[in-house]
Amino acid sequence: MRAGLLLPESVLSSDWFAVLAVFVAVNTVMYVGLAVAKVFPKLYPRDWFSRRYTRAQTRSIHPDATESAPPARRSLRH
Repeated sequence: MRAGLLLPESVLSSDWFAVLAVFVAVNTVMYVGLAVAKVFPKLYPRDWFSRRYTRAQTRSIHPDATESAPPARRSLRH
């Protein structure tokens, strides 16, 4: 008598079990992808493009201030 470890062979070769196995496989691949993506630093697509809205001259009240460094990002957390 041939049988699976926990379920009979008729269950293991049924269509609904195959669909369930595919769902579990896709779900596992998605969660592995999300876990790997969390390891890498967050990417900001707007940093890839040039900024057209930057001014040619400073309009600061401190005209001698250098603008070589980009302004620090403000966090929404307090």
